Parts: sequence; structure tokens; C-alpha cells
Amino acid sequence: MQIKVLARLAALLLVSACMELGAPYAGTLNNISVTAQYPEGFAPRAGASVSIENVSGEGEYYLLTDASGRVATTLPDGIYRISIHDRDGSSVFNGTLDKVVVAGKDADIVLPLIYSKAGSLVIKELYCGGCSKVPEEGTYQSDQYVIVHNNDTEPYMLDGLCLGTLSPYNSNASNPWIGPDGGLPDFLPVIQAVWRIGGNGSAFPLAPGADAVICFRGAIDHAARYPMSVNLNVPGYFVCYNPVYFPNPLYHPVPGDKIDEARYLEVVIKTGQANAYTLSLSSPTLVLFRPEDTDIYDFVQDDTHLVQVPGSSADRVVTVPISWVVDALEVFNGGSTDNRKRLPASVDAGYVTLSEIYKGRTVMRRIDEEASATAGFEILQDTNNSSQDFYERETQSLHP
Repeated sequence: MQIKVLARLAALLLVSACMELGAPYAGTLNNISVTAQYPEGFAPRAGASVSIENVSGEGEYYLLTDASGRVATTLPDGIYRISIHDRDGSSVFNGTLDKVVVAGKDADIVLPLIYSKAGSLVIKELYCGGCSKVPEEGTYQSDQYVIVHNNDTEPYMLDGLCLGTLSPYNSNASNPWIGPDGGLPDFLPVIQAVWRIGGNGSAFPLAPGADAVICFRGAIDHAARYPMSVNLNVPGYFVCYNPVYFPNPLYHPVPGDKIDEARYLEVVIKTGQANAYTLSLSSPTLVLFRPEDTDIYDFVQDDTHLVQVPGSSADRVVTVPISWVVDALEVFNGGSTDNRKRLPASVDAGYVTLSEIYKGRTVMRRIDEEASATAGFEILQDTNNSSQDFYERETQSLHP
């Protein structure tokens, strides 16, 4: 692992040097400076990471700020996504500017950073893209799951944890929630349904360094028929299963004999019309949240917390407060150059790309090797920036 990290750092330094020298580009270059603007009460720091990505897919480059929080480089004409990340202990700072146009002139860019705190419960893996049915023909998508991980030194109670996905379902879809100023609303538009883990408050403790698997669809042994899939009929797994609200047996078969009914998640509210729970194959957002100072059932009964999707006469969303977020993940469609952020920088300043669907590929959080060695159990990297924290893995971690 150390060799891989050193090799990656060497590659990043080489790319940064090329950018400063104006290579490998030919023709006219524009002088660009980017300055990190820290929240009130926090001073600029050297060493914050700056990512500059050409949204056409022609490259992503990395730089480090100086003591004033600034970097300078040269860029050819193009449209860029610029992100800054910094961390000081449990304090995390992130900022993103999307669709920055660089065209024929120099620019000085000031990027405000948003403060957040690293969480105890984090998303470890999200498998959403399906796999092949080999040796049969066709593709398969009834095996989606998420793994959550306790990054803390104390047990984490999963009882009452809620989850959902955001509108729009896909990153390359038109996003009706983006305002005229390019900003996102001050809530998270959770679409179709809110799911909740039950329990009495102490039924489902998750030990430090431990994982919990939540199946979005069939909690059965999918690999028995399709070897590229996974076995989700495992004691201790949770499942989103409610045949009253989501009766489609193709996507929601009766859970296997090893799944405890107490681990069937509750449907707090259903706001969509589908007969199966929809999580994007190519580019979902997933949000874990826990209500504060209210009961989630009371919250969704208040019509002011349910709003129509702009431009839709049917679909409604639950307006989940950003302060409730435990962890969240944004996935971009690797087959598109027109992806749009759905999560604000205070929740997830970046994204991870899923390059292909129906290949068994998954997105996985990186391990913090140093923190794990100190803690004596697995600690996962948590910067509240999926571009930093996640990578695409070729096979599911639960694959045999």
C-alpha cells in the first residue's frame, strides 16, 4: 500500500509540474489563480489540495495551496470543475465551483470553503450497477446493496437510522433544484421513499470498526444462479422489504431464510408510484440521516415538508434538513460529460465516478492506514469529499 501511495504522489507532482510549465498543452494558455476562502474564525493553511478537472474528461490535475491558501497555474480554454479540500483533525473544509469557464483571458478565482465535521458512521461501499447473468444471457440488477461502517471508538446504534436517494435519480439528468445562481436548496430532496431501521434504541449496536450490510432489493443468494453476483442471504444483513408499498417480486423477492424479520427496514413514507424501489444504476446519490428534535413519522405528516418536484405534477420529495445528515455519497455517470452535482459541498464536496454498469463494479471508500494502525481496527478515510475518499472497484467486496 505504501508503494502505491508513493507512486500516486509522484504522479500527481509530475502532473502539477506540467501544469505550471504549461505542458502538455500547445497554443494559448490562461493564467489562473485559485484562493481558498476559509470560514470566519479559521485561518488559511498551506497544503490544502486543489483539484481542477476538465469536465469534457480531458484530465484532472492536483495542486497544493501555499500558506496564504492560494495556487496559481496555467490552463487552456475549457470548462472546469474546481474543488478544494483541507482537514485539521476532525474539522473538514470543502468547496467546489462547477462549470468554471476559462476562455481567452486570465482569472483570479476565490472559492469559499464550508466547514463540516468527520462523522462516526460512514458509507463504506455502494454497489448499484448490476452485473452480467453469465452463463445465461442478459443483465441483472436485483442485487444492489450498501455497506455502512462504524469509524468511531464507541458502538454506534443503528436503530432509527434513515436512508433515501435524491431527486434527480441520475447525475446527467436535468436538475430542477439548481437555482438561478447555480446553488442548491437548503434541504435534501429525498424522492420516492424514506426507509428506517427499526429497533427499540438499543437493538442494533454496531461495534467500532464493524460493518453492516443493507440490501436495497433481494436479500437472497443471487450468486447461486448468477456467479458474477453476490450472496445477500446472510445473518445480520438488513433489507429494504415491504411488499405492500413495493410488491414487485422481481426486485423485491421474499428475503432468504437467514434474514431476521426484525431487520426488514420500515417504509416511513412512499411519495412515488413505482412498484419497486428505485436506486439509479449509473449515478445515485445516497443519504443516511437521523432526525433531530422530532420523530421522522411526525415530520413527514407535515405537508410543509413534502414538496412537488419542479416541473412535475406527480412526484413529491421529502425535504430532509442538511443538519440531519449522517453521511452521504454522490456518484457520477462515467458515460456522460454532462453530470451535475446534487449534494451541496457541506454534505459531499465531490463525487466518485462509476464507469460502467452491468459489470459488477462498485464504489469503495479508501482505508486510512495510519488511523487504523493507531486505533487497532479499520478506520476509513472521511473528508466529506467523495473525490478524495472513494474509488471504483472492479468487483463487489461481497463477491465470493
